[in-house]
Amino acid sequence: MKRVWLITGISRGIGRAIGEAVLDHGDLLVGTVRAERDAVDLVTTHGAQLKVVVADVSDAAAVRAAAATAVETFGRIDVLVNNAGYTLLAGIEEATDADIQDQFATNAFGVFNATRAVLPAMRAQQGGRVIVMSSVAGVSASPGLGYYAASKHAVEGFAEALSKEVRPHGIKVTIVQPGLFRTNTLGSSMREAAGQDAYADTVGKARAALKSIDGAQPGDPRQLAAAILRLADEAEPPLHLPLDPGATTAIRPRLESQLREMDEWAGVVATPTLG
Repeated sequence: MKRVWLITGISRGIGRAIGEAVLDHGDLLVGTVRAERDAVDLVTTHGAQLKVVVADVSDAAAVRAAAATAVETFGRIDVLVNNAGYTLLAGIEEATDADIQDQFATNAFGVFNATRAVLPAMRAQQGGRVIVMSSVAGVSASPGLGYYAASKHAVEGFAEALSKEVRPHGIKVTIVQPGLFRTNTLGSSMREAAGQDAYADTVGKARAALKSIDGAQPGDPRQLAAAILRLADEAEPPLHLPLDPGATTAIRPRLESQLREMDEWAGVVATPTLG
């Protein structure tokens, strides 16, 4: 049976790669874009196999409408891929209030909105997959990516709780943590705050390093897309799936460091003061 996918943000990057893989596999796709022109070529190539919906994921009503369109058009929703998002490159002091709010509106609330929108349909059909595109930054944060990392940490906590709530309904959840893939994440999709001299040695160096690899990241988005298709076929998918290049080598030391700290401080007991 052909699966029905809802993917947020299919206009470019990883979302585009996953969308193309889904369509080439013969499945059915509802994809969200910011502007209809962003997916004209996909519609021309795949016709009735694809339904494009203009929706900003930070708009809960628009995302609910996209989910309703999927059910009305194809009868069900088998897989949700929470992909829409962007990178905010800014030190903690450098970002404006609007920068921070916009980052969370898309990267975190966008995931919350899309997931909540599909759950009624998935519960009704007693099954489904929710895939959350996180990042290495969802585990290990770096200078200049504090707010981006915070948004990814938020969706990882959300997805972990979600997995425990919906498993009795046959819904499986996976958090995908990609490494460095050749997309526009560090280019046209990245938003940047003005730098401050006080952080030249930390945020400034990180900013320069990230910009230097834009377009030269080692990962092929098509390989990532193939992994997502395989993931959708797994009877017991993992809750966390780091996808190289660079993901496991960045995440493992971070987790090992936390375990070492936990062991080193295991003897410290906080005793509450009783009034």
